[in-house]
Amino acid sequence: MRGLEQIPWLYDLGLALLEHGQLGRWRAWLAGGARGRTLDLGTGTGRNLPLLPRGAAVAVDPHRANLARARRRAPQAPLVLARAEALPFRDGAFDTVLSGLVLCSVRDVPAALGEVQRVLAPGGTLRAIEHVRGDRAVGALQDRLQPAWTAITGGCHPNRETERALREAGLEIDAASREARGVMRRLEARPREGSLRTAPAGRHDP
Repeated sequence: MRGLEQIPWLYDLGLALLEHGQLGRWRAWLAGGARGRTLDLGTGTGRNLPLLPRGAAVAVDPHRANLARARRRAPQAPLVLARAEALPFRDGAFDTVLSGLVLCSVRDVPAALGEVQRVLAPGGTLRAIEHVRGDRAVGALQDRLQPAWTAITGGCHPNRETERALREAGLEIDAASREARGVMRRLEARPREGSLRTAPAGRHDP
């Protein structure tokens, strides 16, 4: 059985409703701050792609049905079938990586963040919108809901402590970019000096 994240029309419907408010403004911020060669990580149905300059972005997602939907939104954008934990790009290929509600769903967060750092060029940035584990009662409720929620959605974990994961992976969050609304976060992060990863042989240009 597919989760909600793997049913493109249903996924799009839910996001379209949410984007009438804060999420829509944050998505505009997410894409609007991209600079240079951009990787749209976990593009889903490609909702970031029309907001990016034509020819500037490569999109990656692990689900073929999502990429087919993304193709309708951005016919010229290169679309790559791959997981965040194993990106088929050379070291330093991108100036910006976008992560819009992605890190909640990857199987291995440290591996995905390691790959993000590897494909970022020196001085590159990760721009993210994510939901995180709340405090006290909210966090406890998320913990209780997590197994069922993850099964229904097809992978989303509502209780991940993503900001802590970023710091532990060697990424430094820009305090000026960070905005918090309930369990939602908007932020920009850069690899700390000395934290960049190197790739095994066999990576390819975007």
